[in-house]
Amino acid sequence: MARSVPQSGAAPARLDLDLSEPAPIPEEGVVRAIETIRSGWLHRYGESLGDASEVSRLEEEFARSIGVRYAVAVNSCGSAMFLALKCSGVEPGTKVLMNAFTLAPVPGAIVHAGGEPVLVDIDADLTIDLGDLERKAAASGARHLLLSHMRGHIVDMTRLMTLCERLGVTVIEDCAHTMGAGWAGHPTGTFGRVGCFSLQAYKHVNAGEGGLLATNDEDVAARAILFSGSYMLYGQHRNRPSEEAFARWRNVTPNFSLRLGNVAAALARAQIATLPGRKRTWNLVYGRLAAALAEIDGLRLPRRPQAEDYVQSSIQFTVAGLGSEAFRSFLAGCAERGVVLKWFGAAQPHGYTSVPSHWGYLADPRTPPATAEIVSRLCDMRIPLALSPEQCDRIVEIIAEELRRVRAMPAA
Repeated sequence: MARSVPQSGAAPARLDLDLSEPAPIPEEGVVRAIETIRSGWLHRYGESLGDASEVSRLEEEFARSIGVRYAVAVNSCGSAMFLALKCSGVEPGTKVLMNAFTLAPVPGAIVHAGGEPVLVDIDADLTIDLGDLERKAAASGARHLLLSHMRGHIVDMTRLMTLCERLGVTVIEDCAHTMGAGWAGHPTGTFGRVGCFSLQAYKHVNAGEGGLLATNDEDVAARAILFSGSYMLYGQHRNRPSEEAFARWRNVTPNFSLRLGNVAAALARAQIATLPGRKRTWNLVYGRLAAALAEIDGLRLPRRPQAEDYVQSSIQFTVAGLGSEAFRSFLAGCAERGVVLKWFGAAQPHGYTSVPSHWGYLADPRTPPATAEIVSRLCDMRIPLALSPEQCDRIVEIIAEELRRVRAMPAA
């Protein structure tokens, strides 16, 4: 690929950092995980273990941190969403509304529960379009919404909850990208009936893999505990529903064996307390990048409402004025120089990125029009915690130079 070389003859600047670098594990978590391995108590339950397991303590501590009554730790956020849907009444054939811009585990959870996804468009700020949500709810008759706070962007939750209450729609929040975030002083995951969080390596708390289901509904919590595979050892959960709740469900709830193990829980527990510090670091870096990128002609970043309290471990922007060939050349040029930008609008899914047109298992695998237009030129970049101010400046320099290069290319 031809590119201009600075007059000095030096090679173009390059970023020497892996942008996919996950959040580090605090030493406390490493020590606690090793102690757990040495003890042999790797399974979250034990006939003589009582309620002292790492998983039980993680559930208690996380529930307290966001102000809900119950948390249930499972093996992924996808499993948490699946259980949330099951516990909220989704059955085979139930229609479930969802953002069209999200990651594949979201429609996967709906299909896993037997539901049928109903795709709702997004707006230019990457949040669910409330007008389209109302239209799709009326047209489909859907009474469940699996709402993704995709890439950390939070819709006006006051307006959304008012709309859903009027429509009789149950809200389940996918908070995989918003652990520690909130809207108007309230944590994400506490607005709907259930909040689902991720402990995957690239999320705000890195346990390798894992998920947390959070709720104030004791029937949801009891069913989730039983579904996740508690056998009759549910008494080992430190913050558990009443015996009456378990009595209602224990003999009619199948065991899906989705529980989290103690080693992952040990890794996660040590990071819950670090979230405020990580939040400050991520948001400072995001602010520096966003301010500089916003100065580049042709780039647009999503607006951040005053009520949104985000934890931004990634950054997104759309690029205007580039044809398909020039845009692909821009992405390739940035990648060659170490700035890997993900593209959800590609013709084929790649890595973690995909859109509805890639989900051939849907009844209608087409990306809704507004969403398709937005993602066609949407760039998405991870923000490692270790990113320095100098590296931020280098990233912006590379993006600006690659844009200038492709804009100077002869028209196809």
